[in-house]
Amino acid sequence: MSRLSQAVVMLLLGGSLLKVTLTDVFLRYVKAGLKPYLIVAGVLLIAAAVMTIWYELRPPAHAHDDHDDDGHGHGHHEPKIGWLLVLPVLGLLLVTPPALGAYSAGQAGSVALQSGDSNYPPLPPGDPAQVGLLDYASRAVFDGGKSLNGRTLQMSGFLTKGSDGHPMLARIVLTCCAADGRPIKIGLDGPVTVDAAANSWVQVIGTYSTHVGKDPVSKSEVAFVTVKSWQQIAEPPQPYA
Repeated sequence: MSRLSQAVVMLLLGGSLLKVTLTDVFLRYVKAGLKPYLIVAGVLLIAAAVMTIWYELRPPAHAHDDHDDDGHGHGHHEPKIGWLLVLPVLGLLLVTPPALGAYSAGQAGSVALQSGDSNYPPLPPGDPAQVGLLDYASRAVFDGGKSLNGRTLQMSGFLTKGSDGHPMLARIVLTCCAADGRPIKIGLDGPVTVDAAANSWVQVIGTYSTHVGKDPVSKSEVAFVTVKSWQQIAEPPQPYA
């Protein structure tokens, strides 16, 4: 593969990297904290590509260059198969993959909760109080709901089916990138039935439930919430926890 074709691939890759980063599509691949590094990497790739293209296309210093001639008046021909590397780069540029959802959550066990020091700060003010699924699960299991009692709570996530066929609220937790994503699942208690389809994003208003179950895949503890009301919402720009 010639240096010119390599430079074109680098240019496309750098442009794709900047596009997915500046439009927040990168949040489907990695955690938000990596955004500055992705921008720097994209800019460096583009700069290196532009310099290489300029070097390759500049007028030759001599009319005859022995390095570009095979001794019979014919230049060397670079194999065209190297240009196939452009295809996955174009795929990254043109195709936006869906975020991990109900299928991934159903295949993997809920993340193992960390007890920490069990000294949880008060919930944010407001009624209902907005709380993340991982934060709620930790407070419900390890704090016995002490910091949740008496509060109306608001959580959002996508729906996935539990082992009993009942819907659960879930979100994918990333350590670094989508490849290591694991779900956090919350069971849904109460007389209100959440009957949207799997993978639907919903916002749930509810209260703390003392019910704690077991994930059949990982055997980790699963907290429940008593649902008072719910509504379907659009998938958020940052779908991962």
